[in-house]
Amino acid sequence: MQLLPDPVRRLAAWCAIILLVAGVVYVGILLCSALRTAVVPVLLALLGTALLGPLHRRLVKARVNRSVAAGLTCVAVVAVVGGAVYIVVAALIDTGDQIVASLKDAAQGVADHFGAAGTSLDDLATNAKDLLTKFGGTAASNVISGVSVVGETIAMAVLALFLVFFFLRDSHKAADLIRGIAPGESGDTLEAMARRAYEAVEGFMRGTSVIALIDAVCITLGLLVLDVPGAIGLGALVFVGAFIPYLGAFISGAVAVLVALADRGFVIALWVLGVVLAVQVLEGHVLTPMIQSRTVQMHPAVVMVAITAGASVAGVLGMLLAVPLTAAAFGVIHELQARYQVPEPSDS
Repeated sequence: MQLLPDPVRRLAAWCAIILLVAGVVYVGILLCSALRTAVVPVLLALLGTALLGPLHRRLVKARVNRSVAAGLTCVAVVAVVGGAVYIVVAALIDTGDQIVASLKDAAQGVADHFGAAGTSLDDLATNAKDLLTKFGGTAASNVISGVSVVGETIAMAVLALFLVFFFLRDSHKAADLIRGIAPGESGDTLEAMARRAYEAVEGFMRGTSVIALIDAVCITLGLLVLDVPGAIGLGALVFVGAFIPYLGAFISGAVAVLVALADRGFVIALWVLGVVLAVQVLEGHVLTPMIQSRTVQMHPAVVMVAITAGASVAGVLGMLLAVPLTAAAFGVIHELQARYQVPEPSDS
């Protein structure tokens, strides 16, 4: 005699499965966190390989040696990213004094307006000195830890670049490698799952690149019309920032507004803010649903939850990796459903 009815036992079984999967995922996250200096470059290299794969395949089809094609692809990426960073930094350096002066003028206006309430610049300066005296040791330790973080980030970026080279060069051997490590006769299934996951990540990176390019072109044209200095560099910053959901758009837009405020004044800065907001509305309501729906079959709510979870686990890096990893997981799930879903009986 069964002590529990069938629905309760099925619910208990599903709860056990969910708890088991959640435990495995939690342990996996802890391991990735402990080994982040090795795991993060691998994940970034996979994203870079998915993004640069089409260019590498075109070079190989043009009868370029695979190693040479991979090297040229990596050099092109370094040149583009380095050039964009140089242009943005040069634009900020050229307008840095003006930005500081504009911010000081704004602070002076606020201080003059609220001076009676004890918020004058002299009070703020005195309080700032007290705070620096009180927390000087903490600030110094934070600077030291910040330097170590920068060094670790540079090391991981260099390792990721080398891994991109090897992943591109040896991508044609991936199927044989998966079949070689697959237990028993599961080689076909594992290869199909890996292929679907990679195609999902590649589709996400391709869609994000198209959206980032459209955003950068639109904002660059707006900055050129408004005669904002460094428009090309700011557009490059918009393109790079588009790969970091939400935060990248906020940072690139804020930099563009600050440069406009410094060089062209408050009114032009408002116009730049309007251009940035209009492009973001266009991206969120038109471009992303239209383009990403064709490349990544995920509901926008799933994307938002994935980004939030990634940010809570790994900050900015988690925001960057959350959506492609979720897309890969959905690709694996879709492949398993296609292989093991029981067909419904026909009404005959």
